[in-house]
Amino acid sequence: MPDLPPATPSAPARPLTARTPAGRARFTHGALPILTAALLWGTTGTAASFAPVGAPPAAVGGAGLVLGGLLLLAGARGVPALLRSTGHGRPPLLAVGALAVAGYPLAFYPAVSRTGVAVATVIALGSAPVFTGLLAWAAGLHRPGPRWTAATATAVLGCALLVLGGGGGAHTRTDGTGVALAALAGLSYAVYSLVGGHLIGGGHAPGAVMGVLFGAAGVLTLPVVLASGATAWLPTPRGAAVVLHLALFTTFLAYRLFGHGLRRTTAAAATTLTLAEPAVAALLGIAVLGERLGALSWTGLAVLGLALAALSREGG
Repeated sequence: MPDLPPATPSAPARPLTARTPAGRARFTHGALPILTAALLWGTTGTAASFAPVGAPPAAVGGAGLVLGGLLLLAGARGVPALLRSTGHGRPPLLAVGALAVAGYPLAFYPAVSRTGVAVATVIALGSAPVFTGLLAWAAGLHRPGPRWTAATATAVLGCALLVLGGGGGAHTRTDGTGVALAALAGLSYAVYSLVGGHLIGGGHAPGAVMGVLFGAAGVLTLPVVLASGATAWLPTPRGAAVVLHLALFTTFLAYRLFGHGLRRTTAAAATTLTLAEPAVAALLGIAVLGERLGALSWTGLAVLGLALAALSREGG
Protein backbone atom coordinates (compact mmCIF):
# COMPACT_ATOMS: atom_id res chain seq x y z
CA MET A 1 0.00 0.00 0.00
CA PRO A 2 1.24 3.59 -0.56
CA ASP A 3 3.05 5.49 2.17
CA LEU A 4 0.64 7.20 4.52
CA PRO A 5 1.39 10.83 5.40
CA PRO A 6 1.30 11.70 9.08
CA ALA A 7 -2.15 12.41 10.48
CA THR A 8 -3.34 13.74 13.78
CA PRO A 9 -3.42 10.72 16.13
CA SER A 10 -6.94 9.64 17.01
CA ALA A 11 -5.87 8.58 20.50
CA PRO A 12 -3.80 10.56 23.01
CA ALA A 13 -0.41 9.23 24.04
CA ARG A 14 -1.41 9.26 27.71
CA PRO A 15 -3.98 6.53 28.50
CA LEU A 16 -7.33 7.69 29.81
CA THR A 17 -9.52 5.41 31.84
CA ALA A 18 -13.27 5.27 31.48
CA ARG A 19 -13.54 6.86 34.96
CA THR A 20 -12.43 10.28 33.72
CA PRO A 21 -14.73 12.57 31.66
CA ALA A 22 -12.37 12.34 28.69
CA GLY A 23 -12.18 8.57 29.11
CA ARG A 24 -15.98 8.28 29.19
CA ALA A 25 -16.21 10.42 26.05
CA ARG A 26 -13.67 8.22 24.27
CA PHE A 27 -15.62 5.12 25.25
CA THR A 28 -19.02 6.56 24.26
CA HIS A 29 -17.79 7.96 20.95
CA GLY A 30 -15.02 5.46 20.23
CA ALA A 31 -15.17 1.97 21.67
CA LEU A 32 -18.96 1.78 22.09
CA PRO A 33 -19.85 2.51 18.42
CA ILE A 34 -17.23 -0.02 17.29
CA LEU A 35 -18.53 -2.69 19.67
CA THR A 36 -22.08 -1.97 18.43
CA ALA A 37 -20.88 -2.37 14.85
CA ALA A 38 -19.31 -5.70 15.80
CA LEU A 39 -22.65 -6.76 17.31
CA LEU A 40 -24.34 -6.02 13.98
CA TRP A 41 -21.62 -7.84 12.03
CA GLY A 42 -22.17 -10.82 14.30
CA THR A 43 -25.65 -11.25 12.80
CA THR A 44 -24.24 -11.85 9.31
CA GLY A 45 -23.88 -15.63 9.53
CA THR A 46 -27.29 -16.15 11.11
CA ALA A 47 -28.97 -13.90 8.55
CA ALA A 48 -27.16 -15.55 5.64
CA SER A 49 -28.36 -18.97 6.85
CA PHE A 50 -31.88 -17.92 5.88
CA ALA A 51 -30.89 -17.28 2.24
CA PRO A 52 -32.67 -19.47 -0.32
CA VAL A 53 -31.12 -22.85 -1.07
CA GLY A 54 -28.60 -22.59 -3.90
CA ALA A 55 -27.68 -18.95 -3.28
CA PRO A 56 -23.86 -18.74 -3.53
CA PRO A 57 -22.43 -17.40 -0.24
CA ALA A 58 -20.08 -15.00 -2.04
CA ALA A 59 -22.97 -13.64 -4.11
CA VAL A 60 -25.09 -13.16 -0.98
CA GLY A 61 -22.33 -11.21 0.77
CA GLY A 62 -21.48 -9.32 -2.40
CA ALA A 63 -25.09 -8.27 -2.97
CA GLY A 64 -25.27 -6.90 0.56
CA LEU A 65 -22.05 -4.95 -0.01
CA VAL A 66 -23.27 -3.51 -3.32
CA LEU A 67 -26.56 -2.19 -1.90
CA GLY A 68 -25.10 -1.18 1.47
CA GLY A 69 -22.14 0.57 -0.14
CA LEU A 70 -24.36 2.61 -2.43
CA LEU A 71 -26.56 3.55 0.55
CA LEU A 72 -23.48 4.69 2.47
CA LEU A 73 -22.41 6.82 -0.47
CA ALA A 74 -25.89 8.27 -1.03
CA GLY A 75 -26.28 9.23 2.63
CA ALA A 76 -22.79 10.69 3.08
CA ARG A 77 -21.98 14.36 3.55
CA GLY A 78 -18.65 15.89 2.67
CA VAL A 79 -17.94 13.61 -0.29
CA PRO A 80 -17.11 16.49 -2.70
CA ALA A 81 -14.60 17.91 -0.22
CA LEU A 82 -12.99 14.51 0.17
CA LEU A 83 -12.77 13.95 -3.57
CA ARG A 84 -11.41 17.47 -4.16
CA SER A 85 -8.66 16.85 -1.67
CA THR A 86 -5.56 16.13 -3.71
CA GLY A 87 -3.00 16.13 -0.91
CA HIS A 88 0.01 13.87 -1.04
CA GLY A 89 -1.06 10.25 -1.39
CA ARG A 90 -4.81 10.93 -1.03
CA PRO A 91 -6.19 9.53 -4.35
CA PRO A 92 -4.10 6.34 -4.11
CA LEU A 93 -5.31 5.85 -0.53
CA LEU A 94 -8.96 6.02 -1.62
CA ALA A 95 -8.31 3.53 -4.42
CA VAL A 96 -6.43 1.13 -2.13
CA GLY A 97 -9.14 1.40 0.52
CA ALA A 98 -11.93 0.67 -1.96
CA LEU A 99 -10.08 -2.32 -3.38
CA ALA A 100 -9.52 -3.64 0.15
CA VAL A 101 -13.23 -3.29 1.01
CA ALA A 102 -14.20 -5.18 -2.14
CA GLY A 103 -11.50 -7.76 -1.54
CA TYR A 104 -12.70 -8.80 1.93
CA PRO A 105 -15.92 -10.66 0.97
CA LEU A 106 -14.37 -11.94 -2.26
CA ALA A 107 -11.59 -13.58 -0.21
CA PHE A 108 -13.46 -14.50 2.97
CA TYR A 109 -16.47 -16.36 1.56
CA PRO A 110 -14.39 -18.62 -0.73
CA ALA A 111 -12.13 -19.26 2.28
CA VAL A 112 -15.17 -20.40 4.26
CA SER A 113 -16.18 -22.79 1.49
CA ARG A 114 -12.68 -24.31 1.33
CA THR A 115 -11.61 -24.49 4.96
CA GLY A 116 -14.81 -24.11 6.96
CA VAL A 117 -16.38 -21.28 8.95
CA ALA A 118 -14.33 -21.92 12.10
CA VAL A 119 -10.84 -21.82 10.60
CA ALA A 120 -11.65 -19.00 8.17
CA THR A 121 -13.14 -16.86 10.95
CA VAL A 122 -10.21 -17.35 13.31
CA ILE A 123 -7.61 -16.59 10.62
CA ALA A 124 -9.41 -13.60 9.07
CA LEU A 125 -10.59 -11.87 12.24
CA GLY A 126 -7.60 -12.95 14.32
CA SER A 127 -5.03 -11.72 11.79
CA ALA A 128 -6.74 -8.38 11.06
CA PRO A 129 -5.69 -6.54 14.25
CA VAL A 130 -2.17 -7.92 13.96
CA PHE A 131 -1.91 -6.75 10.34
CA THR A 132 -3.36 -3.37 11.33
CA GLY A 133 -0.88 -2.84 14.13
CA LEU A 134 2.09 -3.84 11.98
CA LEU A 135 1.01 -1.69 9.01
CA ALA A 136 0.33 1.32 11.24
CA TRP A 137 3.75 0.91 12.83
CA ALA A 138 5.49 0.50 9.46
CA ALA A 139 3.75 3.61 8.07
CA GLY A 140 4.67 5.66 11.12
CA LEU A 141 1.05 6.38 12.03
CA HIS A 142 0.80 4.73 15.42
CA ARG A 143 3.07 2.50 17.44
CA PRO A 144 1.02 -0.13 19.28
CA GLY A 145 1.76 -0.13 22.99
CA PRO A 146 2.00 -3.01 25.44
CA ARG A 147 -1.66 -2.66 26.48
CA TRP A 148 -2.85 -3.13 22.90
CA THR A 149 -0.40 -6.00 22.35
CA ALA A 150 -1.55 -7.84 25.46
CA ALA A 151 -5.25 -7.22 24.80
CA THR A 152 -4.95 -8.29 21.17
CA ALA A 153 -3.04 -11.48 21.98
CA THR A 154 -5.61 -12.37 24.64
CA ALA A 155 -8.54 -11.56 22.37
CA VAL A 156 -7.13 -13.63 19.51
CA LEU A 157 -6.61 -16.54 21.91
CA GLY A 158 -10.19 -16.22 23.15
CA CYS A 159 -11.48 -16.04 19.57
CA ALA A 160 -9.57 -19.19 18.64
CA LEU A 161 -10.87 -21.10 21.68
CA LEU A 162 -14.41 -19.92 21.01
CA VAL A 163 -14.56 -20.84 17.34
CA LEU A 164 -12.37 -23.93 17.36
CA GLY A 165 -13.76 -25.34 20.60
CA GLY A 166 -16.41 -27.38 18.87
CA GLY A 167 -19.30 -24.94 19.29
CA GLY A 168 -22.25 -25.69 17.05
CA GLY A 169 -20.59 -28.85 15.82
CA ALA A 170 -18.35 -26.76 13.63
CA HIS A 171 -16.36 -28.88 11.23
CA THR A 172 -12.78 -27.73 10.74
CA ARG A 173 -10.42 -28.78 8.00
CA THR A 174 -7.14 -27.51 6.66
CA ASP A 175 -6.84 -26.26 3.11
CA GLY A 176 -3.79 -24.27 2.04
CA THR A 177 -5.65 -22.09 -0.43
CA GLY A 178 -8.47 -21.51 2.05
CA VAL A 179 -6.02 -20.47 4.76
CA ALA A 180 -4.28 -18.07 2.35
CA LEU A 181 -7.62 -16.56 1.30
CA ALA A 182 -8.65 -16.09 4.94
CA ALA A 183 -5.35 -14.34 5.68
CA LEU A 184 -5.90 -12.16 2.61
CA ALA A 185 -9.35 -11.25 3.97
CA GLY A 186 -7.72 -10.27 7.28
CA LEU A 187 -5.17 -8.13 5.43
CA SER A 188 -7.96 -6.48 3.42
CA TYR A 189 -9.85 -5.69 6.61
CA ALA A 190 -6.70 -4.21 8.14
CA VAL A 191 -5.94 -2.07 5.09
CA TYR A 192 -9.36 -0.46 4.78
CA SER A 193 -9.59 0.09 8.54
CA LEU A 194 -6.19 1.79 8.49
CA VAL A 195 -7.01 3.88 5.41
CA GLY A 196 -10.38 4.89 6.81
CA GLY A 197 -8.92 5.73 10.21
CA HIS A 198 -6.15 7.81 8.64
CA LEU A 199 -8.54 9.84 6.47
CA ILE A 200 -10.95 10.39 9.36
CA GLY A 201 -8.05 11.33 11.66
CA GLY A 202 -7.00 13.84 9.00
CA GLY A 203 -10.25 15.76 9.42
CA HIS A 204 -12.60 14.24 6.84
CA ALA A 205 -16.16 13.35 7.81
CA PRO A 206 -16.50 9.67 8.76
CA GLY A 207 -19.64 9.32 6.64
CA ALA A 208 -17.86 10.68 3.58
CA VAL A 209 -14.87 8.38 4.01
CA MET A 210 -16.99 5.25 4.52
CA GLY A 211 -19.37 6.33 1.75
CA VAL A 212 -16.60 6.72 -0.83
CA LEU A 213 -14.77 3.54 0.17
CA PHE A 214 -17.86 1.34 0.29
CA GLY A 215 -19.67 2.99 -2.62
CA ALA A 216 -16.68 2.40 -4.87
CA ALA A 217 -16.30 -1.14 -3.49
CA GLY A 218 -19.97 -1.80 -4.27
CA VAL A 219 -19.41 -0.80 -7.89
CA LEU A 220 -16.33 -3.03 -8.06
CA THR A 221 -18.23 -5.98 -6.54
CA LEU A 222 -21.35 -5.75 -8.73
CA PRO A 223 -19.80 -7.51 -11.77
CA VAL A 224 -18.70 -10.36 -9.50
CA VAL A 225 -22.26 -10.82 -8.21
CA LEU A 226 -23.70 -10.78 -11.72
CA ALA A 227 -20.99 -13.11 -13.02
CA SER A 228 -21.90 -15.74 -10.41
CA GLY A 229 -24.67 -16.87 -12.78
CA ALA A 230 -27.00 -17.64 -9.86
CA THR A 231 -29.10 -14.56 -9.15
CA ALA A 232 -32.59 -16.04 -9.35
CA TRP A 233 -32.72 -16.08 -5.54
CA LEU A 234 -32.41 -12.27 -5.32
CA PRO A 235 -36.05 -11.31 -6.08
CA THR A 236 -37.51 -13.96 -3.76
CA PRO A 237 -38.91 -12.77 -0.39
CA ARG A 238 -36.23 -14.65 1.59
CA GLY A 239 -33.43 -13.55 -0.70
CA ALA A 240 -34.52 -9.92 -0.64
CA ALA A 241 -34.93 -9.96 3.15
CA VAL A 242 -31.43 -11.38 3.68
CA VAL A 243 -29.81 -8.86 1.32
CA LEU A 244 -31.71 -5.96 2.89
CA HIS A 245 -30.55 -7.02 6.35
CA LEU A 246 -26.93 -7.31 5.19
CA ALA A 247 -27.15 -3.97 3.37
CA LEU A 248 -29.00 -1.90 5.99
CA PHE A 249 -27.63 -3.32 9.25
CA THR A 250 -24.30 -5.06 8.66
CA THR A 251 -23.05 -2.59 6.04
CA PHE A 252 -24.82 0.80 6.15
CA LEU A 253 -25.47 1.17 9.89
CA ALA A 254 -22.49 -0.87 11.09
CA TYR A 255 -19.93 1.01 9.02
CA ARG A 256 -21.45 4.38 9.91
CA LEU A 257 -20.85 3.41 13.54
CA PHE A 258 -17.39 2.03 12.75
CA GLY A 259 -16.38 5.24 10.99
CA HIS A 260 -17.69 7.32 13.89
CA GLY A 261 -15.71 5.22 16.35
CA LEU A 262 -12.50 5.64 14.35
CA ARG A 263 -12.52 9.34 15.22
CA ARG A 264 -11.51 8.53 18.80
CA THR A 265 -9.99 5.06 18.45
CA THR A 266 -6.88 3.94 16.60
CA ALA A 267 -7.40 1.48 13.75
CA ALA A 268 -5.30 -1.09 15.62
CA ALA A 269 -7.53 -0.93 18.70
CA ALA A 270 -10.67 -0.83 16.56
CA THR A 271 -9.87 -4.07 14.74
CA THR A 272 -9.18 -5.74 18.09
CA LEU A 273 -12.53 -4.56 19.46
CA THR A 274 -14.34 -6.02 16.45
CA LEU A 275 -13.25 -9.48 17.60
CA ALA A 276 -16.53 -9.25 19.54
CA GLU A 277 -18.17 -10.29 16.26
CA PRO A 278 -17.58 -14.08 16.61
CA ALA A 279 -18.84 -13.93 20.20
CA VAL A 280 -22.09 -12.37 19.05
CA ALA A 281 -22.34 -14.88 16.21
CA ALA A 282 -21.87 -17.78 18.64
CA LEU A 283 -24.54 -16.49 21.02
CA LEU A 284 -26.97 -15.96 18.14
CA GLY A 285 -26.25 -19.48 16.96
CA ILE A 286 -27.37 -20.73 20.37
CA ALA A 287 -30.44 -18.51 20.63
CA VAL A 288 -31.69 -18.66 17.04
CA LEU A 289 -30.22 -21.75 15.39
CA GLY A 290 -30.23 -24.09 18.40
CA GLU A 291 -26.46 -24.63 18.35
CA ARG A 292 -24.44 -25.62 21.41
CA LEU A 293 -21.10 -24.49 22.77
CA GLY A 294 -18.61 -26.84 24.36
CA ALA A 295 -16.70 -26.06 27.53
CA LEU A 296 -13.67 -24.86 25.55
CA SER A 297 -15.84 -22.47 23.54
CA TRP A 298 -17.39 -21.02 26.70
CA THR A 299 -13.86 -20.52 28.06
CA GLY A 300 -12.87 -18.73 24.88
CA LEU A 301 -15.98 -16.54 25.12
CA ALA A 302 -15.00 -15.52 28.66
CA VAL A 303 -11.37 -14.83 27.71
CA LEU A 304 -12.45 -12.79 24.69
CA GLY A 305 -14.92 -10.80 26.78
CA LEU A 306 -12.31 -9.95 29.41
CA ALA A 307 -9.81 -8.80 26.77
CA LEU A 308 -12.34 -6.58 25.00
CA ALA A 309 -13.58 -5.15 28.30
CA ALA A 310 -10.01 -4.27 29.32
CA LEU A 311 -9.30 -2.59 26.00
CA SER A 312 -12.57 -0.63 25.88
CA ARG A 313 -12.33 0.37 29.57
CA GLU A 314 -9.05 2.13 28.86
CA GLY A 315 -10.69 4.04 26.03
CA GLY A 316 -9.43 1.97 23.08
